[in-house]
Amino acid sequence: MLKLLERSVAAVEQRLMLLAPPGASARGFFRNVTVDPHMHGGFMERMQRHRGTVYLQDGAISPKQLSRDGRHQTPEDDRSWHLLMLGQDYSITACIWYLEHENTAHIDELRARSCPLATDPRSRTQFRKAVESELARARRDDLRYAEVGGWAASPQSRCTDALIAVLAVYGLAGISGHARVLSTATVRHGSSTILRRLGGSPLVADSTPIPAYHDSRYGCEMELLRFDTREPSSRYVSTIAALTDRLATAPVIASTDMAMPFEPARPAAASAALFAA
Repeated sequence: MLKLLERSVAAVEQRLMLLAPPGASARGFFRNVTVDPHMHGGFMERMQRHRGTVYLQDGAISPKQLSRDGRHQTPEDDRSWHLLMLGQDYSITACIWYLEHENTAHIDELRARSCPLATDPRSRTQFRKAVESELARARRDDLRYAEVGGWAASPQSRCTDALIAVLAVYGLAGISGHARVLSTATVRHGSSTILRRLGGSPLVADSTPIPAYHDSRYGCEMELLRFDTREPSSRYVSTIAALTDRLATAPVIASTDMAMPFEPARPAAASAALFAA
């Protein structure tokens, strides 16, 4: 499986695309940026339609949770990076969003505030304590804090493209200085198992893991997993480094001009150092 993944990453240049959020920084890294609101909006709609199709087929949502044209829309879409894997006909085969926060963010500013555990009186205190602990660790280590979601892959793409999309999150976070990340993952189709294999672990409060829970919005069991993008599973370090190199030249579609901070461009070949042990 790992060899198949490495072959897929080696040929990923024409298949991986990023949609940038408004005001995102190019950070002197991305070399293939197009500012085109119409194109950005078009791919955003296609991504939402893909996500809606996958979730509907999986039984995770009902048709009434989609827009009239079949799109699954979330408030996070307009504020997040979106990593898309494309097929030969430019159809979307897998997608995931990455929403980065300052580590000074309050829990009520996070998407996690709408998690059922955050609103249930029986779990609310422990949930908030666990998330606040992660924010404190991000501040202590001078890292960003981020959330990941919207992971959706066509059935035929779950073995490779879905995995590449989430590994690209490690690469994207590494470019900007790394982050502590919180993700919800379904038990269905082994999504939570895959994230654990990559380096994720359960969210913890007072040394006690936060248990899986049922999310009625998606009709399935969910887990809350955390990961530090500096510490992926050792078996994927070289794959993430290779993928990070390819992010430098991957198409990035922005709806507005991207900020260009005054810092030297990071050579793509140096990206392996981002994940050095």
